[in-house]
Amino acid sequence: MSQRYGGKFSPDGGGSSQGTPPKNPFDGKNPARAGGRVNFLFLAPLPLAVSAFFLDASGLAMRLAAFGLLILAAWLTREGVMAHEAYDARKIARRPTLPRKILGSLLTGAGLALAGYVGGGFANAAIFGVLGAVLHGFAFGPDPLRNKGMEGVDAFQTDRVARAVGEAEKLLAAMKDAIIRAKDRELERRVDSFQATARHMFRTIENDPRDLTGARKYLTVYLMGARDATAKFADVYSHSRDAGARADYIALLDDLETNFTARTQKMLTEDQGDLNIEIEVLRDRLAREGVVAK
Repeated sequence: MSQRYGGKFSPDGGGSSQGTPPKNPFDGKNPARAGGRVNFLFLAPLPLAVSAFFLDASGLAMRLAAFGLLILAAWLTREGVMAHEAYDARKIARRPTLPRKILGSLLTGAGLALAGYVGGGFANAAIFGVLGAVLHGFAFGPDPLRNKGMEGVDAFQTDRVARAVGEAEKLLAAMKDAIIRAKDRELERRVDSFQATARHMFRTIENDPRDLTGARKYLTVYLMGARDATAKFADVYSHSRDAGARADYIALLDDLETNFTARTQKMLTEDQGDLNIEIEVLRDRLAREGVVAK
């Protein structure tokens, strides 16, 4: 079914029903750094799987084992790259528990070593294994090995924020999966815009975990309601294409985006107020101690 194109240069501006343009869903995001290279890792071992069936039983087993190691290394590398990008996107983040990219390098070396042994013995195995692990490490780099922005931060509070944001991200992902069923690209862009607004709130809370208490209902109740409403709308709209239901859903997204933006702005204002108070207290203390700035 053909779909109407909508954008900022379209007659309706591709914006909301209230005339405000949706937020760019790519704000604050960087392009994936290793998407093509990671996909290549899944394709490169395929010749091993094919050539294995032209060998004897032991050669078949070792070639297939090498193929399995390389596919496992590709999967770990992809997960490690995604975890590294999520780490870079946050100002406060813990290092990944499992160093997936480093394990991917080791498994790549092991898989190539095993394939080299089948084709030429121990010398080939050593050369292929070392080169494979080193080149993989240079191509994708190591995993983050230390926490970021955690100095002087209450670990209990940051753990609470990490759990809350993690659950909120799952709700956003479910909301995105649901709207795809509606097969309406403009609505998908509107959901992307709301998700960008919600993630701006997430980053604000991560910067100051004290904001979590006042914003918890936004991360739970409101996002759960948005997910459920999106799933119900997608089921109805995919069959009926009801223009009234579509308009009501867009109005809901407008209200959600407006309220999330307002709450985020309020948190930023409160944080600025706290900073001003701390500055004034410090100035008063310096004045009492007789320190005068020239």
